[in-house]
Order: sequence, then C-alpha cells, then structure tokens
Amino acid sequence: MIPDDSLFDQGPPPPCPASFNMAAHVLDAARRTPEKLALRVLADATSAVAEAWRYADLDRAIRATAAGLRSAGLQPGDRVALRMGNVSDFPILFFGTIAAGGIAVPTSSQLTASEFLGLVADMKPHFAAVSTELAVDLPDGVGLLAPGAWAELRGCVPGPIAQTEAGDPAFLIYTSGTSGRPRGVLHAQRSAHARRMMWDGWYGLSEADTVLHAGAFNWTYTLGAGLTDPWAAGAGTLIYAGPRDAHVWPRLARAHGATIFAAVPGVYRQMLRGAEGMAEDFATLRHGLTAGERMPDAVAEEWRATTGKPLYEALGMSEVSTYISSAPSVPPRPGTSGRPQRGRRVAILPEDASHDAPEPVGEPGLLAVSRRDEGLMLGYWHDPAATQAAMRGEWFLTGDRAAMDRDGYITYLGRADEVMNALGYRVAPQEVEEAIGRHPAVAEVAVAELPVRADLSLVAAFIVPRGKWPGEDALAAHAAATLAPYKAPKVWIEVDTLPRSPNGKLQRRTLVSTYRRDGG
Repeated sequence: MIPDDSLFDQGPPPPCPASFNMAAHVLDAARRTPEKLALRVLADATSAVAEAWRYADLDRAIRATAAGLRSAGLQPGDRVALRMGNVSDFPILFFGTIAAGGIAVPTSSQLTASEFLGLVADMKPHFAAVSTELAVDLPDGVGLLAPGAWAELRGCVPGPIAQTEAGDPAFLIYTSGTSGRPRGVLHAQRSAHARRMMWDGWYGLSEADTVLHAGAFNWTYTLGAGLTDPWAAGAGTLIYAGPRDAHVWPRLARAHGATIFAAVPGVYRQMLRGAEGMAEDFATLRHGLTAGERMPDAVAEEWRATTGKPLYEALGMSEVSTYISSAPSVPPRPGTSGRPQRGRRVAILPEDASHDAPEPVGEPGLLAVSRRDEGLMLGYWHDPAATQAAMRGEWFLTGDRAAMDRDGYITYLGRADEVMNALGYRVAPQEVEEAIGRHPAVAEVAVAELPVRADLSLVAAFIVPRGKWPGEDALAAHAAATLAPYKAPKVWIEVDTLPRSPNGKLQRRTLVSTYRRDGG
C-alpha cells in the first residue's frame, strides 16, 4: 500500500534474536552442510582454483582466529584494523575479530600510508593486520599482525563464538563525509540479520546459488553481497584474486557455473566492449546484480540484449547498506533504482527541515529510512553530533535526493550534498582538494564530479595555477603520491578563477555547468 504522503512501509522484517553474533550467523551453514564448498579463490584467467574452502574449513579457521585473538589480549569492543590485499585471510580475520567480540575495521588496500594512519589515529585499534606489501610504521600501542601471525592464529585451537547482543558493535566502516574527513560508520551485530531483506528483495538468493563477485575481498560490497549473505544462506562464492581484467568474468562464470554475478556498473560497461560469446559464457547465470552507482539504462538494456539475462540494481550507502532494489520479484523499471525491500520503511521528506511530513507522491525531496531499520548504523564513530544531525524525527536522512511513484519505485536524483561517486566509492571533494592544494604550483583548486558522457562521470580538478601551469603529468604524480587511486582526479582543467557565493562558499556545481556550457 502506498499512501498519498509518499511513505512506503513494507511491514516489519522478522526480528533479530536478542542474543546474536554476526560471525555465528554466517557460519550457520557449517553445521548444515559442512562438506559443501563455501569459497573458491580463482588465481588467474585460466579459471584455476587456488583455494577451496569447505564450510567446515571456514568454521574452524574463524573460530581458531577468534580464540587466538582473545589469547593475544583482544577484549570485547577492541578494534582490529585490516590493511590487506586481495587474499582470503581478509574475511577470516574480519569474521574472526567479530567472533571474538571485537570490532573489525576493513580498509581499502588502495589507501596511502598516511591515509591509513589517519584512520588508525581515529579508531585506535588494538591490532592492525597489515600485508607485507602495505607495511606502515604503526604508532605505539598498536600490535602488528603480519602475515605470519595470520597463519598462527588459524592454527590455534578453535574456541566458542562470543555471546554478543544484537545491538553490540561488530564492524566499523570509514566513508567520506561532507567535511572532507573520512568518517567512521559503526554497525551492530544485527546488521547481518537485517541483510536477509536483500535475499529476496535483491538477490533472489538460495543455498543452490554460486555467486561470482567482481570485487576484491577488502571491499565492503564484496564482504556483504559476496561473502556474508551467500555464506549465511549456504550458497557458494567465487572470488577472483588475479590481475584486474573486465573480460575475465565471462570465462570464470562459464568454467564454474556461476548463477549470480555481482559487480559495479563500470564492470558491465567494460565487459560489453567486444562482448563475443557472452550469452554462452553466462549460460548458467540466472541474473546479474549491480550497485555502487547508478546503472545507466542503456548499459542495462545492452546487457540484457547480449546475455538474455536480467539485471537487478540496488541503491544503498555505508550507513544502511542496500535497501532499495529491483529483484526477481520486483521487475526493473527504467529510470528508477527499484523499490524499498520488504521489511523497509522509506519516505521522501521535504528539503526544508521545518517540515516533517513526507512529500506527496511524485514530488522530489530527501530520501529517508526509518530509524527502526535493523540495518541502520549504530552511529558515526565518536561523533554523536553528526549522528544526531543525520536524524529528523523517526527518520535517518540518507543525503540523497529522490522521488517516489505510486508503486513505490524510487527515482534517484543525486546527492543533496556534494560528495562524489567515484567508481562506486564515495569521495568528498574537500579531501581531494586538500591534497591537491599542497602542490606548490597550485594557488586554488576545486574538485567536482564532471559528466563526460551520458553514462559516465569522472572526478575533475579545476586548478588556478600559481604562476605557470604545472602540467597534467606533474599534478597526476602528486595525486598518486597522496591519494588512493579512486580518489585521484582523472581530468585536470586550468581556470582563471573559482566561482564563489557572496559569503565565500565555493560553488562547484556552477563551475561544472559553466565548463560544460562553454564547450568543455
């Protein structure tokens, strides 16, 4: 039922048990089907299996890691930072930390040493698991877990999983905020139970599925849609750990009988270039999944025409994961991101904070999720003011603008703030501007998301040089040394001045629109 006030209430989901641990939830299948393959790690484009993990293997490794961490001094609520490459040790340590009652903190391997150490200063971890190739000088008081220690932990005698409550913290994700400073998003154990709303509302997931995920182990999209949910459902997962190549996925799907394929829109776009034989390669596939940024309708249609398979999109964010989607039971509708999943309560609120009543059907406004949603974060890490600022009455404000039709389908209208979406990652322009502004030849810089064609936007830096233009190569080298690759501008533009409002506020949207209007 969709009332006229544009509030979509799918009814309450099955409640999470009061005593609940995310790792135990994920390992339920180990008791039901211990010999079934839970994970195959594929090392190269030949489809060779480098690692094969049964559910019994996962159960033992995670419980042993938890026991080892406790023996090493990890206390309930202590943080364990993960700075690791695309290796299976990542999810073992992630779930092992949670099984021990600690808080796992996954981070991207693309972060520079200084970026990672900035997060360490904020989270104050008890341990940091760091790959050899990503080594950093950790501050005093932070114990290093090097690769040798990972194996030692897995060799411990498995112990029991911590008896945690549903509302206890389980993991912490860092995401870019509007201030330009990475912000910690703290999630409860119950967030894994809330993800069950995605099983029917997006994936159409069952234990018979084999999920091929195009992400790396250390990406939260992979940890959720590629590992947490398939394992909790008793399905199998395929993760590729070889060189990045968009054209490897069809071959892997064919070789291993994938039934669900998950990726960001950019992977689909790249696969469809020179797409010979994709229908045969994806013959066992039931459908594809896409999230991270808006999937262009033209790309989705080309995928369906090329493979003959449906494609289901989801809209979400770090604070609540995906909560709006199309699915086998929710047919995609062009121009929309789908409908709220069953169990979600979603509304479109006025942009004027003085009005709390949802907007009428069809009217644009701020997309909001009920504060009662079990998947909603516990709050921003050590920032109660920011947490409170994101709430309005019974609603959490996502920061997205959207409109809802009478069938509950959501049309995404962009960010209310100016946080950019770079290849599926949220990136604050202020963070990039601060880094680029440290180049000695840069007098002023503004960073914005620049549409370069109908289905693609890139991070662009508009530079007012200090004297002579330094050149794109010099600026790109500076960015590479100070920023993760996905944050670095892909377009460099020299300008005379930056547009500002009467009170001095930088007007990034004006800059982008002026550049495009002038033929840039």
